[in-house]
Parts: sequence; structure tokens; C-alpha cells
Amino acid sequence: MASGNGEIEMGLTAERIKEGLDALAQNDARVAEQLERVGYPQARLRDRGYKTLLRTIVGQQVSVAAASSMWNKLETELGADFTTTDLLARDFDTLRACGLSRQKQGYARSLCELVEAGVVDFDAMPQDDDDAIAQLTRIKGIGRWSAEIYLLFAEGRADIWPAGDLAVQEGIKRLLELEERPGEKETRALGEQWSPHRGPMAIFTWHYYANPAL
Repeated sequence: MASGNGEIEMGLTAERIKEGLDALAQNDARVAEQLERVGYPQARLRDRGYKTLLRTIVGQQVSVAAASSMWNKLETELGADFTTTDLLARDFDTLRACGLSRQKQGYARSLCELVEAGVVDFDAMPQDDDDAIAQLTRIKGIGRWSAEIYLLFAEGRADIWPAGDLAVQEGIKRLLELEERPGEKETRALGEQWSPHRGPMAIFTWHYYANPAL
């Protein structure tokens, strides 16, 4: 699943999403019909770098408010521009006071250690999407879905397809008028028809799923 784009642009902008969906709509009447019905989705952009994945780790299995509180405490302790070295220099109790459980600390340290060792390089991710996913999932606590979301939102990789996302699956069910929500394997197979614009299509499925008029 190579990206095939040479240099990777950062973020799928609204313009790039529109271009991808327009290309799909030319050959897929269902996409064209629903685009007309619900319109184009907004861009979902994230910063490139380890902090975006660290935020993912911090936010796992807690509310948005709790995750925001933990992040604010981390920045108070480490400084707004803290580095991987800064985090690794703190002991368990210090990070625990910021709200990080033992498990989250393990994941955070795994991320920072791999960055410092050069195993994960956010400035030079493999251009092949599968290779990039494999590199990111070496980080403890980062599964395929988290890696795909990072590559889609932070690197703007246009053919990323987070098939394990429940909202994507539900959106596909509605769009294709399926009797049941497809599982990850089926969703991944169904997504092949929208390559090489699966990233914009994934963002559209979230937009479609969340539309209150449907």
C-alpha cells in the first residue's frame, strides 16, 4: 500500500479532500449522490511529531476533559515546549501526579525512547504506508488504528483507510445500504474500490455518519 506521492504533504486540507472526493464521485454514483446530499467534510489536521501521538496515549480510555487536564499538568511540569528527554527525566511519582497511570507512563516512555533511539523518526517516516504503520506500531500502546489516524491527520496521506474505526464502518453500512455493519476485514476490502483516495473517503464517512439529517 505505497503512498506513491513522493514528498508527503502535511495534512489533508479541505481542498485536497474535495479533490479526492470529486475524483471518486466521477466514477461512483453513490458518492456523488451523498456528496450532493450532505456536502463536503471539513479538514481534520494535526501537528506532525511525537506530541500528537503522546496526546493519543494520554487520551486513551478517559474523557476529553480528563485528557485535557492531564496534558495541562504535563505542560506545567515539563514546559510547553517539552522534549522527549524532558519526559524521560521525570520519575514515576512526578508523572503520576500529572495523571498518568503506570500503563500510560509505560506507553509514553516507549514513544520517547524510540524517538530518542531514532527507531521512530517523525521527520522521515517511511513513504510506504504499511512500513510507516509498522514503525508507529512499535510504540507500546499504539495500534494500527492510532497509527492510521496519525498518518491521515498529521501527514495527510491520501490513501490511508482506518478500517477498524467503528464510525467508518457504520458510515459504510449506511452509504452502501448494507444490512449489517461490516467488520474491519470486510471494511478494508470494501475500501479498495476507493483507492487511491481512501483518506478523503474515510473523512467523508465520518461526516456522513455524524450528519443529523440522515
